[in-house]
Amino acid sequence: MATVVVVGTQWGDEGKGKIVDLLTEKADVICRFQGGNNAGHTLMVGGEKWIFHLIPSGILYPDKLCLIGNGVVLDPKVLIEELENLAKKDKGVDPSRLKISPNTHVIMPYHRALDNAREAAKKKGKIGTTGRGIGPCYEDKASRMGIKVIELLNPQTFKEKLQENCKQKNFILTKLLNSEPVDEEKIYEEYQRYAEILAPFVENVSVVLNKARKEGKNILFEGAQGTQLDIDHGTYPYVTSSNTIAGGACTGSGIGPKDIDFVLGVSKAYTTRVGGGPFPTELFDKYGDHLQQKGVEFGATTGRKRRCGWLDAVVLNDAVRLNGLDGIALTKLDVLSGLDKLKVCTEYKVGNKTFNNMPCFIKDIEKIEPIYKELTPWEEDISNVKKFDELPQAAKDYISFLEDITGIKVAIVSVGPERSQTIIKRHPFI
Repeated sequence: MATVVVVGTQWGDEGKGKIVDLLTEKADVICRFQGGNNAGHTLMVGGEKWIFHLIPSGILYPDKLCLIGNGVVLDPKVLIEELENLAKKDKGVDPSRLKISPNTHVIMPYHRALDNAREAAKKKGKIGTTGRGIGPCYEDKASRMGIKVIELLNPQTFKEKLQENCKQKNFILTKLLNSEPVDEEKIYEEYQRYAEILAPFVENVSVVLNKARKEGKNILFEGAQGTQLDIDHGTYPYVTSSNTIAGGACTGSGIGPKDIDFVLGVSKAYTTRVGGGPFPTELFDKYGDHLQQKGVEFGATTGRKRRCGWLDAVVLNDAVRLNGLDGIALTKLDVLSGLDKLKVCTEYKVGNKTFNNMPCFIKDIEKIEPIYKELTPWEEDISNVKKFDELPQAAKDYISFLEDITGIKVAIVSVGPERSQTIIKRHPFI
């Protein structure tokens, strides 16, 4: 029996979906604990691409239980569309395989309207939000104005809260943001249909997890985004609206911290970022183009081109500390093949100061000058390598360097998008 948490160590898009899908083979229960449909997990299974925004990646295994925890913000329309798409491909999901916490907060049309109107109103300093209503939904949760799934299932309670919220949101939309109001009646009718469809899936996820733990089952927690997008510990304000670090698995699902046995941090062999915000190792040359093109770096949710740069070991070490990592899953190592230069950022310089961690002040972050260690590149195509010893020596040296600088062993090496293109040095469940 083991409980494993998988988190991103960078700014998201590290390949967590593939790693979760891989580990799910040994798991009994898979739980998503934070974020919303601003995150996307892309899986390649048997040559077919699957993209999930809300449903845990483990849903492709027919014998696994998938959970959506209370830390998630749920757009019911998106979830239902995902369920319908799975059914169309003969992968239908019934309530015995998917459970939604009654304490999960619901994304409403006014959340999306506010998200887009606010971003449009900014002349500078745009966050690069996906416009999915994630931030405004978390705002309502914190201000005790949110609507939980359990309230969505109670028509009278839902109607009362919807009336009050629409009144306030429409005032902000029309008077402050010069935008269109939302239609309360249309929202009520639409969301009552959603409530009817989702009602059979609602169950106390904390209780389900506790029961699974007592029964000796393997539990896998799936995080969204990455450590540097954490609302408290990331590059604020260019962050998401939830706690993306491993501790979020506890608050976002209802388990105790002593129940976590292994934390696996997923890191690309280089670094990417989508949206606005500082990115110390970002490249604007042929090396950045190589990473973007060979890595097929487009956001799974937005389709936006990802910004690319050398691996940032400062960011990686922040993730080691903040998550209490037990191991690293290194993805897209194959993308580095064929480069004539290979660098890793080992520390930052800001003015006369050097930093071994991400500065807390955004103005300092924007002035970072990365300090690099140059390593030996390799030419060989490694996408078909099955064993660690078969990797080129330079690739093994690259991994050893990361282990030395972080103090954490690389447990998994991904050399391509397929499940089969993975080298497992240490399995968290074994």
